[in-house]
Amino acid sequence: MEIYAQKKLDEFDEDNDTQDWNEFLKEFKTMFSNKSKAADTEWKIKTFKQGKRNTADFMIEFEALATKADTDELHAIFLLKKNV
Repeated sequence: MEIYAQKKLDEFDEDNDTQDWNEFLKEFKTMFSNKSKAADTEWKIKTFKQGKRNTADFMIEFEALATKADTDELHAIFLLKKNV
């Protein structure tokens, strides 16, 4: 966090322009977001099989994983068909 703050202070010293708050928030969230979590969840969905699980339990867990991975509906349907 301190490195990011120092980088921004250095940029402010170089530029006289004031940064837009929304631009700052977007950049901050992008820099500190955990993209690997979504990728890990996407991998879990791709390898998630129903097996002998109850269908309702499988659907609940699949939907939770799809939501966590921020998968769009079309891709979720494709993965669901593949995994059942």
